[in-house]
Amino acid sequence: MKKSSKEKVAGIILAAGASTRMGSPKQLLHIGGVSLLDHALKEALNSELDIIILVLGSRAGEIKKGLKTALQDKRLRIIENRNFMDGISSSIIAGLSEVEDSYDNCMMILADMPNITSALINRLLHQYLSSGLLLGAIKTGNKRSHPVIFGRKLYRELRQLKGDTGARDLFLKYPDQVCLVEPEEDYDDMDIDTPEDYLDLQRLKRDIPDISDPESR
Repeated sequence: MKKSSKEKVAGIILAAGASTRMGSPKQLLHIGGVSLLDHALKEALNSELDIIILVLGSRAGEIKKGLKTALQDKRLRIIENRNFMDGISSSIIAGLSEVEDSYDNCMMILADMPNITSALINRLLHQYLSSGLLLGAIKTGNKRSHPVIFGRKLYRELRQLKGDTGARDLFLKYPDQVCLVEPEEDYDDMDIDTPEDYLDLQRLKRDIPDISDPESR
């Protein structure tokens, strides 16, 4: 099912963090020859989102230079959040500033979640738009996860966010306005924050042997 042409939805990829726990820009970490950020961009651009805003911050020039994605894609706009040290809320606001006048909904996508796919984005998009609710999110098990999506009526409150907590309080404030969407198949919503997370991801993707397995030595 294609999205109605009357509905305009922006995707905002949040990739401005300093990767302090990783020790190097996790946006450029590679899995199977593709960086985490290139993967996020590919899946977003293959989805039915109308525009993609990539929000960079820490080491923005280095990260942009390291991307393999066709950055001239007409649906892609890259911006720099110079206030990225103020937390993820500053990146949400920076991305929202680019789309709030023309797009009635915006989806937030975290660049460090390697299992987000275009199919998952589209599933959330369709069910959220059909629900008529103000907020949407992927549901894994008994918890809310990412990506998440917001309607225009919440833009003002998104602009008031502070610090590194994101928009979780809005989901608590409007529990009867949340469309929770279950993935069609198993979805691991892991994110990559530390070298240990990266090692776990490599093992899952079978990029390197499990050193705890005697047969792999």
